[in-house]
Amino acid sequence: MNGSDKPAITCRLKEIRQSAGISQIQLASLVGIKRQAVYDIESGKYVPNTTVALQMARVLGCKVEDMFYHNLPEHSADIILADKSISPNSRISVVKIREKFVGYSLEGRKSLGQGFKAADGMLEADGKKVKLFEHFDRIEKTALLLGCDPALQILASHVARQCMDVRLKCRFASSGQSLKHLAAGQTHMAATHMHDSGKEQSNVAFAKKILGGTPANVIAFANFEEGIMIAKGNPRKIKSISDLAKGFVRFVNREAGAALRTLLDDRLESLSIPADKIAGYNNIVLSHEEGAQMLLYGLADAALGLRAIASAWGLDFITMETVRCDIIIPTDLMDHQAIRTMLDILQTRSFRDELAQLPGYENKETGRMIAAI
Repeated sequence: MNGSDKPAITCRLKEIRQSAGISQIQLASLVGIKRQAVYDIESGKYVPNTTVALQMARVLGCKVEDMFYHNLPEHSADIILADKSISPNSRISVVKIREKFVGYSLEGRKSLGQGFKAADGMLEADGKKVKLFEHFDRIEKTALLLGCDPALQILASHVARQCMDVRLKCRFASSGQSLKHLAAGQTHMAATHMHDSGKEQSNVAFAKKILGGTPANVIAFANFEEGIMIAKGNPRKIKSISDLAKGFVRFVNREAGAALRTLLDDRLESLSIPADKIAGYNNIVLSHEEGAQMLLYGLADAALGLRAIASAWGLDFITMETVRCDIIIPTDLMDHQAIRTMLDILQTRSFRDELAQLPGYENKETGRMIAAI
């Protein structure tokens, strides 16, 4: 960035000083500089050094960024939309993958989580360009990880603590959706937790199938219990998958492509239980949390999910299987700064200890290289 590209700095010192009822002479005396220096700063002739700025903020009872801040220039860039339903002028999350900007919606029920997230940009009226709010450099150092394991957010937090220069974004998507976006070049990484059903590990086989020859590394994230969430106290006396076929049990399922849906279908087939014998087999929720909410609201008796989710929502749980969640990383993206930081975090004691504290989670394989495909 050359000098002409540097964003201008807005100075609100005079406005804040006058609101506080302090004169230039008084401020200069309290900070330990000359009155002329205060005048020059307020006139925009120069920006004070860090020490002076901090002293001014202390005297005026504000933050440094309240007094001085960049006027960031607006930039537009071509954008590839991972969510085809995004409307023009919508707020979007933006990442950069192999020199291309990719946008995801920040609207809809799956995007809320614990509140609204700040957008990286706004989709322009033509639906082909994004007006960026975030710095190019910040987007360059951001990696996107798609998956449905709720513990991925803990990983993102540890990355942020370890290195403030990089950012790991975790966005919810089923195992199947995650790998399809990875194959399309719309995410840096994908997490999948398919249960093993043959000689080859299912996560590896599934990734090979979806990626279609794209070289990638499979890294273990966590082992966890998945199965059936049921109401506290188990009022329907559900003990196994077979009980779901009893006509009075109201069930909610996950969408096709979700790892838990695949596990359920395989178990039903092995038990020779037709899907249409389960009341609610075609009633779909899009996350573990939505299934838990259906139980709490009394709209269902059983839902697919993780032991950790059931515990968090105060529900009972029936384990179907302990599976491993793996992170799939294309080999050409392994040197991305955020991904390198993430891989380092997987080896740290602090992260592994926190992961093991989650109900039903184990860290015995966390960070291990499973396969190169």
